[in-house]
Amino acid sequence: MHRSSFLVVSVVLCAATVLGAQASGPVTPDQATLEKEFDAAIHPDELGGWMKSLASQPNHVGSPHDKANAEWILAHFKAWGWDAHIETFDVLYPTPIHETLKLLGRKPFKATLQEKPIKGDSSAAAKDPALPAYLAYQGDGDVKAELVYVNYGMKEDYDALERLGVSVKGKIVIVRYGSGWRGLKPKLAQEHGAVGCIIYSDPRDDGYSVEATYPNGPMRPPQGIQRGSVQDMTLYPGDPLTPDIGATKDAKRLSVAQARTILKIPALPISYADARVFLEALGGQVVPAAWRGSLPITYRVGPSKALVHLAVKSDWSLKTIYDVIAVMKGSAYPDQWVLRGNHHDGWVFGASDPLSGQAALLSEAKAIGSLAASGWRPKRTIVYTSWDGEEPGLIGSTEWAETHGDELKQKAILYINSDTNNRGILELGGSQDFEHLATGVAADVSDPETGVSVGQRLRAKLRLAALDPEAKEKDHAKAIAKIAADPDRDVPIAALGSGSDYSAFLQHLGVPALSVEYGGEGNSGGVYHSRYDTFEHHKRFDDPGFVYDALLAKTIGRLVLRLSDADLPLQQAGDFADSISLYLTEVKKLAGEKREAAETQAKLLNDRAFALVADPTKSSGTPTPLKQVPQFDFAPLEKASERLKTSAKGYDDALAKSGAGLSPDRLARVQALMQSIDQTLASDTGLPGRPWFKNLIYAPGTLTGYGAKTLPGVREAIEQQRWDDVNRYIKLTADALNAYSDRLDSAAAVLNGG
Repeated sequence: MHRSSFLVVSVVLCAATVLGAQASGPVTPDQATLEKEFDAAIHPDELGGWMKSLASQPNHVGSPHDKANAEWILAHFKAWGWDAHIETFDVLYPTPIHETLKLLGRKPFKATLQEKPIKGDSSAAAKDPALPAYLAYQGDGDVKAELVYVNYGMKEDYDALERLGVSVKGKIVIVRYGSGWRGLKPKLAQEHGAVGCIIYSDPRDDGYSVEATYPNGPMRPPQGIQRGSVQDMTLYPGDPLTPDIGATKDAKRLSVAQARTILKIPALPISYADARVFLEALGGQVVPAAWRGSLPITYRVGPSKALVHLAVKSDWSLKTIYDVIAVMKGSAYPDQWVLRGNHHDGWVFGASDPLSGQAALLSEAKAIGSLAASGWRPKRTIVYTSWDGEEPGLIGSTEWAETHGDELKQKAILYINSDTNNRGILELGGSQDFEHLATGVAADVSDPETGVSVGQRLRAKLRLAALDPEAKEKDHAKAIAKIAADPDRDVPIAALGSGSDYSAFLQHLGVPALSVEYGGEGNSGGVYHSRYDTFEHHKRFDDPGFVYDALLAKTIGRLVLRLSDADLPLQQAGDFADSISLYLTEVKKLAGEKREAAETQAKLLNDRAFALVADPTKSSGTPTPLKQVPQFDFAPLEKASERLKTSAKGYDDALAKSGAGLSPDRLARVQALMQSIDQTLASDTGLPGRPWFKNLIYAPGTLTGYGAKTLPGVREAIEQQRWDDVNRYIKLTADALNAYSDRLDSAAAVLNGG
């Protein structure tokens, strides 16, 4: 599922000063030797062989190869010395029975809902059938209606359509992939009264406008189709019928009609070759410049003169998913768990997404098994997980986390995730109190292309990002560049939204998480979720020689080894405190900007400015008036943020001063306080309208999907004009931060001899 989840909306990246003597600082000689032995066990050719086998047939949920892959992974874990088993869950996973998409009228046309095979590619060699064009959890239906083009189908596009005087009520919309998460496109169409939704990939975004198309280049060919899920995961991920509980055989289930995350209108994805025919049938106004793609046509808003027939019928039965769980018990702290995961299911072959990350995970597991066979044992318990059902809705990880939630809250130290991986620069996201740990690892891993550390290369990328004229968050990019340029500060990491398997841990249970990948130079985006995400494509265009897939294993392997062997907690609270300070500055600025925007619009409406500039020969409308923005009392958050800075410094200083000489009793007390400290940020109340999401610091945006929202209860209430929620969540978020500071103060007292 994962795609560009680090290119998030409204994310502030920040870091704090490195405390050189911290527990997560310089690596001991014994640790360095262990990591050198670990590196020697990572073999790129081996990763390539595993990927070729795992991606040899379609492996979507319910396919024979998906189950076979889980059993293959289980057998390898056991052979490498892990205590491994498969946990199954029975989940709602719809599959297509019948699909139709036709343009009616004088020039009828029927869309092709399956890609043709390419000679020499797994798409031609595989024997099992691939899923046709499909969007899981759309709403089945059979509709005939006029067609309207809505650009990317995001909120701002409907705002622009309102200005153009065009309604989608009773129409079928056609939208292009990009700008926001796929599932928001039919959801917003449904909310605006549309009866159906068609999504296509425009060549401007991932086709011939970018680079040559597959098989001559990496980008999407004319017949390529992006499958995916449109489950409303901004409400909750996982099995739609069992929110908050694991989808075990005896679980109490909702009916399909009761499931809030299933849409009500039919939707299908199509290729840009077919989309051209439908777009050429549109009449009406020429679209705004920003709406124009790269097809050789005149893009118009519509509606079409000819009707479009869209019909989808699905099998809404339960399917079994297979999570592979492998455990290596800790020698000193068996009830403290280091968790590592990647998913193994794909939409078709899934070579880059997710098997590039899965191959890295397997390489790590084999290398750790080899270390254990030679006599080493981790101090903490290590749990490796290979999830099923990620693509339709983060299902395998969510159901497992919900089933084992109480135990995970007691024992989990950190969850480390990967997904898609390819050649390029390190990308990090996650809980910012683990920035220092990530910085130390990044400084100790060498980049194969440049010879410098991957951390140094990441710093250079962040510094140059501030010069990008198209950067959306200029002020933040400049702040990040300043931090990245300072070698005495930690490498900034991004806040996490959604799009991969960390979500249930971080945002539901409050367990801290890191997500790690390489990318930016290889290019799997052009075949994302298509029949052409194959071993051959990955080997040629994404990571030739599987060099960076192996590098991912070496990077995450170090994180796992350092976490598993450290006696002291590895959080650095100052990094998190600095992050909160910047997030608070951002939401206060947002409130001011919204207030000014509402005042400006009110004056424009009063002066009939929109009507006066409209072209009288074309349809037009006026925007919906914005609510006037009141003054908010940010004092509770301001006080909590200032207190957090003080408490963080007190804890970090105490750990640096006294951590090395703790008695076993004091060490156990500090570990107990810090092990679950991030759970103080997950309120039982949850976020407005979606209580499954409990983390008050990080959440996927309701109108961004994968994109992260920080201080989401406050930020989104301001954005969505819910003024009562602003003040309510200022207090709730302040309470959570104060609870975090309480833990820091208690831990500092123990460190200082109290």
